[in-house]
Amino acid sequence: MKALIAMSGGVDSSVAAKLMQEQGYDCIGCTMKLYNNPDAGCNSKTCCSLSDVEDARSVAARLNMPFYVFNYTEEFKDQVMEKFAESYTRGETPNPCIDCNRFLKFGALYERAQELGCDCVVTGHYARIRKTPEGRYELLRALDPAKDQSYVLYNLTQEQLAHTQFPLGIYHKTKTREIAAENGFINSQKPDSQDICFVPNGSYTDAVQRILDYKPQPGPFLDLEGRVIGQHKGIIYYTLGQHKKLGLNQPDYPLYVVRIDPQRNAVVVGPSSALFSRSARVTGANWISGQVPEAPVRCQVKVRYRQEAQPAVVTATGPDTFEILFDEPQRAITPGQAAVLYDGDVVLGGGTLEAAKTGETKK
Repeated sequence: MKALIAMSGGVDSSVAAKLMQEQGYDCIGCTMKLYNNPDAGCNSKTCCSLSDVEDARSVAARLNMPFYVFNYTEEFKDQVMEKFAESYTRGETPNPCIDCNRFLKFGALYERAQELGCDCVVTGHYARIRKTPEGRYELLRALDPAKDQSYVLYNLTQEQLAHTQFPLGIYHKTKTREIAAENGFINSQKPDSQDICFVPNGSYTDAVQRILDYKPQPGPFLDLEGRVIGQHKGIIYYTLGQHKKLGLNQPDYPLYVVRIDPQRNAVVVGPSSALFSRSARVTGANWISGQVPEAPVRCQVKVRYRQEAQPAVVTATGPDTFEILFDEPQRAITPGQAAVLYDGDVVLGGGTLEAAKTGETKK
């Protein structure tokens, strides 16, 4: 059996390679070159820098594995960076890691694995895959809840799951570092990457302007009645739930961004209570089973990465759309983020959130 290991230069993918070797796989290591480092202003807090490539190469050499660097800079720019930036100009708050997984790691790299005669793609994600007695594949949360990455993997298909392995899904991060240290890996104590790889300084607005050559346009702050109460400096500077740096004279209660209207280039503000909603619409849906449910589904839903999944009923409204009705109102359901559906530890699927109807504070 042959495996293509996606190696970022971090400790997780390095240990994943070691674990696959121990299972008897003939492993090939690779790093995906996703962008030109000077263009992204890359530093050590992100993945995929030149030093990361050398760390990955060092581990591959220690494991006596062939190692390659595959150039996907154009694909990454078109399918991830530009989509991310365009989403911000529409008043959305996207998660580019989801598109990177969908189009690059489990899209383009999966195709490369097939060309190389590999049976599977292996990554250092913390998640699990299980094959049911009926022959279907399920995506599950990792055993380490603090590291679980199933939220960003909801786009995986049955074919991809059948040819993917996540060997770290049964480990805690402390054990991963122990294995790396025991094997003398240069990156055993390397810090986890924190920022989006092409936004190393954490400034999404700078990234949007750089990627699209975009110039933010000032526009009106509106209250809930549509009255102009100030001027904003451009919609890309704001996201739902934001309270700080609005530059507005506050009334007797704090003001928050409750809606962004790109058609009018307006930012709508109001009290915290106006941020709550029980319902949401989702597009671009993927059902991991490959089957769109005919009846409403009782499940738990996460509308942001670090949120605890919330009980809800989900109803499919088309082949790639569904609606969510939460048991309790949720705060700041943000367009562009992912809504991911769970049945306990099993990921049912997910999609991209559209604007929610806010102000729903009661059942």
